Amino acid sequence: MIDVEWQRVDPRMLLVYPVRELVRFLPVLIGLFIAGSASGRTDWWHGAGIAIPMLLGVLRYFTTYFRITETRVELRRGLLNRHQLSTALDRVRTVDISASLTHRALGLTTVRIGTGTASKDDEDHLDLDGLPAVRARELRTELLRLGVPAAAQGTEAGEPDRVVLRFDPAWVRFAPLTTTGLVLAGGALGVAAQGVNTFGGFDRFNPDELVDSTAGWSAALAIPIGIVLLLVAVSALAIGGYVVTNWGFTLTHTGPERRGAWHLRRGLLTTRETTLDDDRVSGVTVAAPLGLRLAGGGRISAIVTGLGGDGSGSSLLAPPAPRAVVERVASEVLGTSAPLDAPLAGHGPQARKRRYTRALAPTAVVVATVVLLVGLDEIGLWSLAVVLALPAAALLARDRAAALGHTLVSGHVVARSGSLDRRRDALAVHGVIGWNLRSSWFQRRAGLTTLVATTAGGRQSVTVLDVPDGAALDLAHRAMPDLVSQFLHH
Repeated sequence: MIDVEWQRVDPRMLLVYPVRELVRFLPVLIGLFIAGSASGRTDWWHGAGIAIPMLLGVLRYFTTYFRITETRVELRRGLLNRHQLSTALDRVRTVDISASLTHRALGLTTVRIGTGTASKDDEDHLDLDGLPAVRARELRTELLRLGVPAAAQGTEAGEPDRVVLRFDPAWVRFAPLTTTGLVLAGGALGVAAQGVNTFGGFDRFNPDELVDSTAGWSAALAIPIGIVLLLVAVSALAIGGYVVTNWGFTLTHTGPERRGAWHLRRGLLTTRETTLDDDRVSGVTVAAPLGLRLAGGGRISAIVTGLGGDGSGSSLLAPPAPRAVVERVASEVLGTSAPLDAPLAGHGPQARKRRYTRALAPTAVVVATVVLLVGLDEIGLWSLAVVLALPAAALLARDRAAALGHTLVSGHVVARSGSLDRRRDALAVHGVIGWNLRSSWFQRRAGLTTLVATTAGGRQSVTVLDVPDGAALDLAHRAMPDLVSQFLHH
């Protein structure tokens, strides 16, 4: 379905654009309301304040066009400041279909075409906002099938999409172990503080009254209660965010007879559908932050060729879930479980020593500075933190040292590192476009280097941290002998 002529989005967007502009101009409208009330010209000011944004919304509809030719996707919008985006069809990496509550009520969607490239204003995607749901799914199929031989394109019959993963409500137990709750709690606290400040709440706040009212409280009782209430609030926010984002999470795979692709759907209020072409998926990243790791959980994302680092949401393959579920999905995507199960080569005593040095030295400096500036007699309640700082740093260093490892197995470069956010990257060798070897002055003294497998996807690289010089060259040479051998001395 190729659209050569310029066309507009669905006319139902005439109900959406004016409302969006009203919301965008809300601060201005509030100012006009106050100014109009003060001048006694309420009707005129209020009418102009509402009519102008709505007119802008209508103009936005009539000045937005798109078309899809045999070779390109083009989007044109704007009246005074004309803005045009264009990308080649062979640069399309992902196609996301999302629908807010308003869009769902009207049967509309927003199609985001991820290109992995930067346009004139540094955007790496095109948004076609206001397509009917059926048209959006047809467009997704056509965009990801372009370039396939005609015989393959004509093969409509075949096995239905295979369901790889469905959302399990029991997974919400992992939500409080992520940072989502903290982020939402921080945002809620900021909004609440701003609201209190707007209505003069802080001006009426009397700290002396608060001190008097809590004077009889026991610190041993008040502090634990406060911590428990905070944890409950953060956990509730994390669970709510997890459910709203991931409810209905479904991962399916289209067989190779119809050009293999991974399809993801999720969302409770705003639904989102993502399609990743098999040819673009070069590997996976299995992450296990400390909280998830202790609870036996993890999460997984795909390394998608050409998808920038800010496209991590599009590369998600599973929400925080049990470790067994994450590893099963990773095995499905990689086509083998070897990169997840294979033992990793350690990085030796120098790398372990470096982990301890980097953890203990800064901690010792901070502890010594606190003791010198405050004095042991004045530390008081903070003495426990000072005493535990060095042992905690040592435990962190031990965990980071144990995480270091790498291997080359089943055509994948595998690297693991980290403690608070442990990651295991498995990148297919065909996705490696180059090698970088970096070493600081301290690394050179220890005979270590950082080997970076450069790729065009995800974070743009997979890093093998603090590996011995000889092991780094050996890994790069075994993975890509034709590329590396020309730089080795024989």
